[in-house]
Amino acid sequence: MVTPGIIPPFTEESALAKVQMAEDLWNTRDPERVVLAYTEDAEWRNRAEFLKGREEIRAFLRRKWARELDYRLKKTLWGFRQNRMAVTFEYEWHDATGQWYRSYGVELWEFNQAGLMQRRVASINDAPIEEKERRIG
Repeated sequence: MVTPGIIPPFTEESALAKVQMAEDLWNTRDPERVVLAYTEDAEWRNRAEFLKGREEIRAFLRRKWARELDYRLKKTLWGFRQNRMAVTFEYEWHDATGQWYRSYGVELWEFNQAGLMQRRVASINDAPIEEKERRIG
């Protein structure tokens, strides 16, 4: 998620590019790659879970994608300032029984000067859906 030119302070263009890179990266569903976008000591709040550091984040992502099958994500920039962003998102996934869900939420991101995310706060709600209701493909 870090490339030259996508470091704080963000412009509208660089913020939009950073959000797209995050979406693309998370859609790989590869914890080994995703975790590299975060600082070694990154802090997360994801729903009611509090995580600290890449190892805890990696373990969380492994659990997440073992449970949330065929996960597909869409992120939208809500706003930005200096080294912070607010992002809305929705993603669709199904569990082992085949029940589909659409998860909605808001993330607050804070980046260090190298462009790595050092803090992520996520609030997420899940809604069961029928497979025919899917809109993220």
